[in-house]
Amino acid sequence: MDTLTGLLDGPKARGAFLLRSILTPPWSLRIEDGAPLSVLTMVRGDAWIVPEGGTPVLLRPGDVAIARGPEPYTVADTPQSPVQVVIGPGQICTRDGADVSQSMALGVRTWGEARPGEEHAVMLSGTYQAEHEIGRRLLDHLPTLLVRPAGDGTATGDTLIRLLTTELTRDEPGQEVVLDRLLDLLVVGVLRSWLAVPDGGAPAWYRAQHDEVVGPVLRLMHDDPARPWTVAGLAAEVGVSRAGLARRFTSLVGEPPMAYLAAWRLALAADLLRDPEHTVAWVARQVGYSNPFALSAAFKRVRGLTPQEHRWLAAEAPAATGPVHAATTVVLAG
Repeated sequence: MDTLTGLLDGPKARGAFLLRSILTPPWSLRIEDGAPLSVLTMVRGDAWIVPEGGTPVLLRPGDVAIARGPEPYTVADTPQSPVQVVIGPGQICTRDGADVSQSMALGVRTWGEARPGEEHAVMLSGTYQAEHEIGRRLLDHLPTLLVRPAGDGTATGDTLIRLLTTELTRDEPGQEVVLDRLLDLLVVGVLRSWLAVPDGGAPAWYRAQHDEVVGPVLRLMHDDPARPWTVAGLAAEVGVSRAGLARRFTSLVGEPPMAYLAAWRLALAADLLRDPEHTVAWVARQVGYSNPFALSAAFKRVRGLTPQEHRWLAAEAPAATGPVHAATTVVLAG
């Protein structure tokens, strides 16, 4: 497994909430759901993203944007349009304080309002239900707003947007799985595009994976986190001295090899613990701890809560129930 694959494995939609929104100008949606990540793309027509305290950014057809939360932001036909609907936690949509989540329903995964004879915008929204610890190691490095312009050299985004547009309003068995995977692919495609830009702000671990020494070491850690690695053992695998590896790894990645490995193991453990069928003992073995007590001690020391407490909090996280955003939202206008 290459380093990027391991970290991109984090953003995974399960039962994602996706919706087509039909909006007649002037329109403006204020997003206050606290979502860690939102993805927006235009199929037809323009829209403006207005970050909290930031400069409005115009999205043209084919552009794809990622907005990193939890800060609120506004999506509108113009930056001057007054807010009409507020999207709050739990996907509750309100207008003038009244819940319009259901009253504006227009059919299968379709919401909004369209006045006959008037042009309208169509937005497709998709939501991740939960944040994943592995993906956070990548997503935390994103700028507040990341835009991939249309025609950036790849056709993947355009293809996925067309597929989402087609699949979104279908009501067939297994449709949620199809939409989940399309959402995943769109997010990963945008992130790969960002990482490929020279001096685009990619994290140190990404740049380090191309190093002839550190790159193989990162792959070893990611491929087999349960192995009882030491700096000496990793150095032997790549044919360098222990001290040489420690210096080179720390210089390129920004932290020592064992610190990186410990953080990677705990990120893996945090995701695995979300599944109630996995015991703490089983998770400990998968990520390189000799017993559940050792994992619990490390988890508590670094994260301030026990594995079981982490599991309870993850289980109590609210699901996406309303018509627009939540943890990661894909917005397409077409």
